[in-house]
Amino acid sequence: MAQSSQAAGGLMSIPALLQRNATLFADKDAYREKEFGIWQRWTWAETEKEIEALALGFINLGVSEGDFIAIIGRNRPHFYWSMVAAQSVGAVPVPVYQDSASEEMEYILAHCGAKYAVVEDQEQVDKIIDIQEHLHQFEHMIYVDPRGLRKYDHHALHRFTDIQEQGRASYYEWIEDLKGRREKLDYDSTCVMLYTSGTTGKPKGVVLSNRNVVESAKNSSEFDNLRQEEEILSYLPMAWVGDFIFSIGQAYWCGFCVNCPESAETMMTDLREIGPTYFFAPPRVFETQLTNVMIRMEDAGKFKRRMFLHFLEFAKKVGGRILDGKPVSLGERLKYGLGNLLVYGPLKDTLGYGRIRVGYTAGEAIGPEIFDFYRSLGINLKQLYGQTEATVFITAQPDGEVRADTVGVPSPDVELRITEEGRIYYRSPGVFVEYYKNPESTADTKDAEGWVDTGDAGFIEEGSGHLRIIDRAKDVGKMADGSMFAPKYVENKLKFYPDILEVVLFGNGRDRCVAFINIDLSAVGNWAERNNIAYASYQELAGHPRVLDTIQEHVEAVNKSVAEDPMLSGCQIHRFVVLHKELDADDGELTRTRKVRRAIIADKFNDIVEALYDGSDKISTETEVTYEDGRKGSIKATLDIRDAKVVQVASKVAAE
Repeated sequence: MAQSSQAAGGLMSIPALLQRNATLFADKDAYREKEFGIWQRWTWAETEKEIEALALGFINLGVSEGDFIAIIGRNRPHFYWSMVAAQSVGAVPVPVYQDSASEEMEYILAHCGAKYAVVEDQEQVDKIIDIQEHLHQFEHMIYVDPRGLRKYDHHALHRFTDIQEQGRASYYEWIEDLKGRREKLDYDSTCVMLYTSGTTGKPKGVVLSNRNVVESAKNSSEFDNLRQEEEILSYLPMAWVGDFIFSIGQAYWCGFCVNCPESAETMMTDLREIGPTYFFAPPRVFETQLTNVMIRMEDAGKFKRRMFLHFLEFAKKVGGRILDGKPVSLGERLKYGLGNLLVYGPLKDTLGYGRIRVGYTAGEAIGPEIFDFYRSLGINLKQLYGQTEATVFITAQPDGEVRADTVGVPSPDVELRITEEGRIYYRSPGVFVEYYKNPESTADTKDAEGWVDTGDAGFIEEGSGHLRIIDRAKDVGKMADGSMFAPKYVENKLKFYPDILEVVLFGNGRDRCVAFINIDLSAVGNWAERNNIAYASYQELAGHPRVLDTIQEHVEAVNKSVAEDPMLSGCQIHRFVVLHKELDADDGELTRTRKVRRAIIADKFNDIVEALYDGSDKISTETEVTYEDGRKGSIKATLDIRDAKVVQVASKVAAE
């Protein structure tokens, strides 16, 4: 611990970093939020006062050291302040996904024993009121947006600004208590508790210490040379570990500004206005933006479209090499400069990526074509591999060593180990403390020496030292003939197509693979409009013969690609169905981070799975769905089942 605290300059908690920033960067912007079309600003000195007032208000309200405080809302300074204020009084912040259903919130708040919650608006207040009778420990709720709440009973319901005012009014009463609690914080104090997405069961509470967060923030910031001048846009869920490390860990370590969009609907506009220098997005964001760009170019004039495609093709050849500092001729540099003036620069500005110095994507594999597209424009987009239990960082790609098929080298102070079975283990200062109230799962995941089982399978390349991920270890299986079954490998290849949103592959223990496919309604809807194809619903468009023909072309193209890999050639898709509904977290089919819950999907749509295997060419089915207001209903559909061409692999033919 002594070595770690020295490495972090003796700053052993987020509140300690706040105190430093309020002194060193007093007049620099710490937060911006767009409200009613205007950017509101708070300097580090002002931020420290806002958080202090809230922390004093917490103590005045009765918050004790060790209490859990749920934080539920979209990315706003108030909720980041709430987390740091909770830490300052020795409490534990527990961010919760704002789109969680009431029963999901009930599980998390009951499991951690939250006595308090800071929420955004009437919707979140109503959710907690609905479940409050089951939360016997719950005491007080604080809300930020007062609209619609004037006539509610306010005995245990408080306005955010009122709690701050009460804190300021009781300054002399509680300030010494606050200072005493802050000074107790050390590297072993709990910094935050984040719940896993619950892919295979109930979410687990991952306890992260100040050591985990501060050391991970320090190491990752130094790895990418992040500075106080960086600008980020915080728009990803606050309950996700990535947002916590970027918007609190790294922001407080470096002292850079966190910008919060006005709403999810204005996020892309706000992104263009801010022009972040440091940016993170899951692959789906980059895929959607590229799809929108290509759709707009379809509607552009002939000359503009030809110029765009010409320079884009040229950028593919030299853009990545220029970005990596590799040799490029003077003529190519001059032409690339012209392309930057006419195409690349304006396009980056339109996307909001004109100032990005470091960009990351993670969570899922990104298509090589999409990855290379952004890098060809001169955007330093890289990949990292991490998880909540690692405080994000396990591997990352160093500048100059960026490839689409790896997730980089071990992050600073991270050790990697691959077992004979191909399971990936790591050990680092970011390794979580425990799963809250779950010693069995903690022991299953982390051994006595601090090695953590990622649950993923992969290997380290000889020579480069880069890690390559094959799949989730639990999902890797065997086909009936003994060949490897790795569904994620095939699913990701199909999801590279912009008109495919989600894929679920089946085949473990079977003689062949089959697949469920969700179309991307936005991309396919745009295609339908351009081709004058009328449709009234997702279900109608998903079953359109021309859509099915296009999806079949994609499946067969992927089969050819999969056949080229001798180890995974058995994973070609023999039959598929385009589902009549989008897989949805509200229906339990996906987690809140959009991870597929395979077992639940296989059970829920068992009739469709069996039809794919029994040779049927159609299947009539009825499925329960959850509407936005929480009501349940059902939809009926008759689905076409398609056969796809597979490529016979020479070795298998010979064996037969």
